[in-house]
Amino acid sequence: MASKLHQLQARASQATQFVSKHGSAYYKQLLEENKQYVKDPPTVETCNELAKQLFYTRLASIPGRTESFWKELDYVKNMWKNRHELKVEDAGVAALFGIECFAWFCAGEIVGRGFTFTGYYP
Repeated sequence: MASKLHQLQARASQATQFVSKHGSAYYKQLLEENKQYVKDPPTVETCNELAKQLFYTRLASIPGRTESFWKELDYVKNMWKNRHELKVEDAGVAALFGIECFAWFCAGEIVGRGFTFTGYYP
């Protein structure tokens, strides 16, 4: 057990040395590659302004999103009305989509319970 701890400490030390040696260069390279996304001056006030712009831009996009939602819903209603003309491929895609939604729901429930399948917390 002590040898494992010593190995872990040695690897952590190596990782720390690597980051201290190359971290600054990586940081500078990353900023240089993405400088078109940096807003000058990079201050707290600029960050707050950008956060407000993002929030209100998202609010302004809600009407367009709801319009798209209602168009999709109308399309589904039309498909349901003409379901006798529905092809097997379309029904298969719809079934796979429903199964995927259910699987994501189940995965979310498992994650929400702390990755337990029974809900029992020891």
